[in-house]
Amino acid sequence: MLRQRIITAAWLAPLMLAGLFGLSGGFFALFTAAIVLLAGWEWTNLAGIRQRDNRLMLVGVLAMAMLMLWISGGALMAWPLWLGVAGWLVNLTWVTRYPAGVAQWSSPTRRLLMGLWVLLPAWVGLNVLRDSGAVWLLFVLLLVWCADIGAYFAGRAFGRRKLAPRVSPGKSWEGVAGGLVATAALALVFASWQGLGLGGGLALLLATLVVTLVSVLGDLLESMLKRFRGIKDSSQLLPGHGGVLDRIDSLTAAVPLFALLMMGGL
Repeated sequence: MLRQRIITAAWLAPLMLAGLFGLSGGFFALFTAAIVLLAGWEWTNLAGIRQRDNRLMLVGVLAMAMLMLWISGGALMAWPLWLGVAGWLVNLTWVTRYPAGVAQWSSPTRRLLMGLWVLLPAWVGLNVLRDSGAVWLLFVLLLVWCADIGAYFAGRAFGRRKLAPRVSPGKSWEGVAGGLVATAALALVFASWQGLGLGGGLALLLATLVVTLVSVLGDLLESMLKRFRGIKDSSQLLPGHGGVLDRIDSLTAAVPLFALLMMGGL
């Protein structure tokens, strides 16, 4: 398993870095659309859709929605981000109440709608951040990675109080705190690097802490859906790493919110 993880990471990491930071405009939109559509394919499975043709049709609907947004240009780019933020507030209630609120979202149709407000805003957010400058796309990616690393080590060293034992038993409040410390340090480094000054640095720090907490929710939501569906990974598209959603679940929550904050003049 470890050997397979290393092999996959060896080709995946350079590909992702080249696509995310070497492309721009329409090429970047196509590259990120491919990633999100693969995640959409996996989401149809999480939604309980088993027939291959139906899954392909649903992925096609997501692709058409992306195409329409891209053709519209910047005119319609804000509303999917607001949709994402509103959707994640709904997701928060379902994750914190699990399994009590299962009846509210368990039907395949509702899980598909959930996927729409998770995946479409994530794609829009990636493009908004890329247009704002590669540095802020880099920042949000590092934010999620630092949050994961900080949570992992703090959780292993100090984890006692379970965060959401019915959804993801391995996560702890101490891990969340470790993630917050790591991303706060990242925000301070970036504020200094970008010369944001005291006011700008404090604004970035506050936004970073909020987005870090939201990124945890992204991880928990996918864990909840996989637990309900009775599967370990969203797919086996990435040997040794599970599926695309397993790699971007935190980003799907963090990116729309951070992009919206950037559009608001963070």
